[in-house]
Amino acid sequence: MTRIVRFADTTGTVRTGLADADGAIRALPGTPRLADLLHRTVAELRALAEKTAAREPDTTETEVLLLPPVDGLTEVWAAGVTYERSREARIAESTEQSVYERIYDAERPELFFKSVPWRVVTDGEPIAVRDDSALNVPEPELALVLNRHAETVGYLVADDVSSRSIEGENPLYLPQAKVYAGSTALSAGIVPAWEIGDPTALKIAMTVQRGGVAAYEAATSTAAFHRTPQDLVHHLFHGQPFPDGAVLSTGTGIVPELDFTLREGDVVEIVIDGVGRLANPVRTGRAPLDWLTESLTDPWVRLAHRSG
Repeated sequence: MTRIVRFADTTGTVRTGLADADGAIRALPGTPRLADLLHRTVAELRALAEKTAAREPDTTETEVLLLPPVDGLTEVWAAGVTYERSREARIAESTEQSVYERIYDAERPELFFKSVPWRVVTDGEPIAVRDDSALNVPEPELALVLNRHAETVGYLVADDVSSRSIEGENPLYLPQAKVYAGSTALSAGIVPAWEIGDPTALKIAMTVQRGGVAAYEAATSTAAFHRTPQDLVHHLFHGQPFPDGAVLSTGTGIVPELDFTLREGDVVEIVIDGVGRLANPVRTGRAPLDWLTESLTDPWVRLAHRSG
């Protein structure tokens, strides 16, 4: 499986490259940022990737630090209530149930801002639950990587970590329930769109390990998606430009019952067939993610906060 990756070399220089199934990385010429790649059309990006794949490797994954696959002005957005299970869960948790009943079948989807690039974490790095929330869950999702032309150039595994108690108290609290340090995790490599045959038929599985034992596990498929990915993209780009593209997390079909909440020390593992794996330990509160500000100038700071 080929992936487009963002990585820091031993000098701390951040580059982009093409990683193959053996972990060899070929640096992409003239693209110091992933945001620059998202200026290209899918056809242009594919041609660049194929040309790069024919070269000898420049380095390997063991010699560099893989970084979250988002930078520049690329924003992370998310969609809600795009699966039947999500609709049921939102109705069960909310004091305003009709809001979620209506949005499920409405022409306009629920879309919300999720994260700026520097606050995104990747595989092995901690996600967080709010210390002022009693009920918190991971939300495993397929994420679309979109260029500035609103084309899907690739796919990622995403965890849209959420506070069910805060959102359930009042839908107007959605930004606080969804947007905070440690609430957005993306897998480290973008699988190009031309390598995924059908994004509407992918198995998504999630396990939450607690003390070495599975405290929760479930699976679904993007075949249960209530909307088409392209419909979400249309609505996202209708109201504003994205000069460096965007990442759009497409909603979850896995939501635990109300008697389950994430705890400090849990490890959330999400696997999407053909796309990849994302595993993150759980921390509580803001302080365990304060290092993200340091990583803006020194990407290798991230290594000290990774598990595995």
